[in-house]
Amino acid sequence: MSVDNRGPVSFDLIEQNTDSHARAGVLHTPHGDVPTPVFCPVGTQATVKTLSPRDLEELGPRQILSNTYHLYLRPGAELIARMGGLHQFMRWNRAILTDSGGFQVFSLKALRKLDDDGVTFRSHIDGSEHRFTPEKVVEIQELLGSDIAMVLDECAEPHDYAYNVEATRRTHLWAERCLKAHTRPDQAMFGIVQGGIFPDLRAESARILMEMDFPGYAIGGLSVGESKRDMHRILDVLAPLLPQSKPRYLMGVGSPEDLVEGVWRGVDMFDCVLPTRLARNGTVLTPQGRLNLRNAANTEDPRPIVEGCGCYTCQNFTRAYLRHLLITKEILGLHLNTIHNIHFMLQMMRDIRQAILEHRFAAYREAFWADYRVVDERVRAENKAAYKQHRLAAGR
Repeated sequence: MSVDNRGPVSFDLIEQNTDSHARAGVLHTPHGDVPTPVFCPVGTQATVKTLSPRDLEELGPRQILSNTYHLYLRPGAELIARMGGLHQFMRWNRAILTDSGGFQVFSLKALRKLDDDGVTFRSHIDGSEHRFTPEKVVEIQELLGSDIAMVLDECAEPHDYAYNVEATRRTHLWAERCLKAHTRPDQAMFGIVQGGIFPDLRAESARILMEMDFPGYAIGGLSVGESKRDMHRILDVLAPLLPQSKPRYLMGVGSPEDLVEGVWRGVDMFDCVLPTRLARNGTVLTPQGRLNLRNAANTEDPRPIVEGCGCYTCQNFTRAYLRHLLITKEILGLHLNTIHNIHFMLQMMRDIRQAILEHRFAAYREAFWADYRVVDERVRAENKAAYKQHRLAAGR
């Protein structure tokens, strides 16, 4: 089956590095061009938490993500459509990607029942029963009016081979039904590669979805309990298989270390709630790793979060003041932390893109790991081992 569904969204590959799968491009959408690789802040319920659209415009993201499951439950896709669609409803003029709700349903194991036709689940809000089919998920996203919509998929536990065989089969059935149901001419639909940590299932999933000729391909079912090494291994499998001419989107993954390693393996698009969630918990991102502003060591620290950072927070406020806001539970603290974390991620991606364009991303990656500390020492060891293995394979 081949469906020409590429009209509203296209992708230009500008640069491909020869020492890795890292690449730079431009994603063209009805609401503007998106330079890639790109990190997309998450606006789950039509808002990036603690930030206004004006804040976002100043920070400069070209694309954000919103959540189909949550918007379906509140305030409802029909209401948003009556209000002019999601862009108008939340006053955001740039690109929006909506996920299908598949991951949220996956996370509601005790509240859902799957079959080949779809999934029946109970709302986490009030326990009411609902039904998602591929056709229903397409209908919701068409009402929302996002630039990029996602097919309904089944995100399986990553280590169970038999479960993943069944989940990928069902994901492929649903993907084909989503394509047939999708009619909105100003919205593109991306397929989602599944298959857990199993290379044969991932390769087969990619092959089947590529036959459907989606305008872009997401990689789902990662960062759901597998090790970083397993994640990297699957990305290494998929990098040479997915079409060079179309964007690759790693769903729900977006720590700084994941951006570096994902881009190295050919990923173009990322999204994650991590920067905003950390900010609300008092943790901010730095080139050396995470910094907990609640720690007593920051009580009289006159420095900004990061020396030389161009964000509004670092240009105006000290660690001592930010800690004071957190300890006194002032909302401004959450707002300022979020500004910094989103700025950090966006600037990091701009720097990565420039490094790719200038053929120095390998040096950027090496410098990143020389300075950056991950929270989990096991993860750090895995990343170092994977990097060493790559250098040995490349003869460096």
